[in-house]
Amino acid sequence: MDEPEIRPVTVLTAQPAHERTDAVPDTARLAVRMVGLCKRFDERWVLRDVNLDVPSGTYLALLGANGAGKSTLLHTLAMLSPATSGTLNLFGLSATRPAPALRARLGMIGHQPMLYRDLSAIENLIFFGRLYGVSRPRQRAEEMLERVGLTNRARSPVKTFSRGMVQRLAIARALMHAPDLILADEPFSGLDVPSVLALQRLLAELHAEGKTIILANHDIGQSLDLAQRVVVLRSGQVVSDRRTLDTDTDQVTREVIEA
Repeated sequence: MDEPEIRPVTVLTAQPAHERTDAVPDTARLAVRMVGLCKRFDERWVLRDVNLDVPSGTYLALLGANGAGKSTLLHTLAMLSPATSGTLNLFGLSATRPAPALRARLGMIGHQPMLYRDLSAIENLIFFGRLYGVSRPRQRAEEMLERVGLTNRARSPVKTFSRGMVQRLAIARALMHAPDLILADEPFSGLDVPSVLALQRLLAELHAEGKTIILANHDIGQSLDLAQRVVVLRSGQVVSDRRTLDTDTDQVTREVIEA
């Protein structure tokens, strides 16, 4: 198998102050560890030598132009698309192959809501709760509907929902089993302003509860406001990794678009 061509880049790393240490990272505290991760589709390398440590409880924004590899990286983290080579550990355990115990700790919010349009909101959540092995799925479904502001539409078919309501229900579905790692792929896309603000608040609450969040986003300013840490991908490689407090929109924009 041909190895990917790795172009030399400058990688800037800076963890939040309370996480910085001169010692080797404590892998027991890492939600994610990627070492030399590569992914190839046919003859095209979409991820190339990705090295990334994400401590538990981190809110990380993943930025990059279209085709930079953001969605592919999230799908690899979710164990939906295996890496071609390299190492992926989640919560200190190997995630090279799909593992039910690890998948139970992940919540994925993707481009597709993964909901049944003819079922009601609560029917969808109960179904996925049972699929995830949630005890008392109806009670949990009612709690999640209240949390995302859809209690009054609990028995309405999903096909009658607006785009914002569908996205809120998709988030409730992803949170039914109380995952520790939340992977969000462009979750604000197509939402109106009230829905965006509601989703921002929900993600902030989840982070305050100790959840690890990796958010792929195209809005640089929004990402810097929301996250603790920003990672920039370009052509499948990490070209920048730093605290949001240590950067600004212009700097990240240059890193995203630089040829």
